[in-house]
Amino acid sequence: MLKRPFFALHGGWLAGVLVSGTLMASDETVDQAAQSVEAQQAQSALQQQIDEADDAARSAIEELRRLERETRQMEASNAALSGRLASEAERQQRLGQALDTLSDTRAALPAVEQDMTEQLISWIESDLPFLKAERLARVQPTEQQPSESAARIANLLEAWRAELAYGREVDSWRGRLQLAEGNPREVDYLRIGRIGFYYLTPDGREGGVWDKASGEWQALDESARREVRNGLRIADDQRTPELLRLPLSIIANDHAGGQQ
Repeated sequence: MLKRPFFALHGGWLAGVLVSGTLMASDETVDQAAQSVEAQQAQSALQQQIDEADDAARSAIEELRRLERETRQMEASNAALSGRLASEAERQQRLGQALDTLSDTRAALPAVEQDMTEQLISWIESDLPFLKAERLARVQPTEQQPSESAARIANLLEAWRAELAYGREVDSWRGRLQLAEGNPREVDYLRIGRIGFYYLTPDGREGGVWDKASGEWQALDESARREVRNGLRIADDQRTPELLRLPLSIIANDHAGGQQ
């Protein structure tokens, strides 16, 4: 009699047990895999949170640095502005003080103008008689000149500067000369500062020096006329400056006691 059915049944039971064990092992593996995935996801989320926190910290640090720079710039601007405000306040104070005395200053200007005009005219009238009409025209008011005292005083100051410059110049020009006798003639004038005033006819045969003491022209000899000719060439930049041996229009005492 055969026993295979029992063996087969017994074998089937064993197979079932093996299958059941395999299924149980598979469930555990799935659980472990699921837990691993969850752990990775949690780790990734945590890392993302850390990265986001780092970005926020960096942004906060950059913002703090920007605010510090702006604060320093504002402090520097405030310091500069404070200095300008102080200077402006001082300027306004000076302006206010000037305005307080402006009426008194304006009241005094006509007297100052009159005094300057009289002094300049007196100086020109007592000086060597060169370019006299031109010099007086700078001083005496005309219809074309400003009428306000302040503007007139500015013009008078320019006239003073021009008069002072005459004392440092060597100058020459051609003009008309009227002597006591005879008709007016054309001559070449030579001026050496305020100490010498001469004339020479174009042919060089006649010449003179203005004598301030007598108020007249004094004739020059041939040697002096040659010196005048040399002076004319120097004034015209045709010769280098050199010592000129000429009589002076004024004596030393008059020059020392007068205005220079």
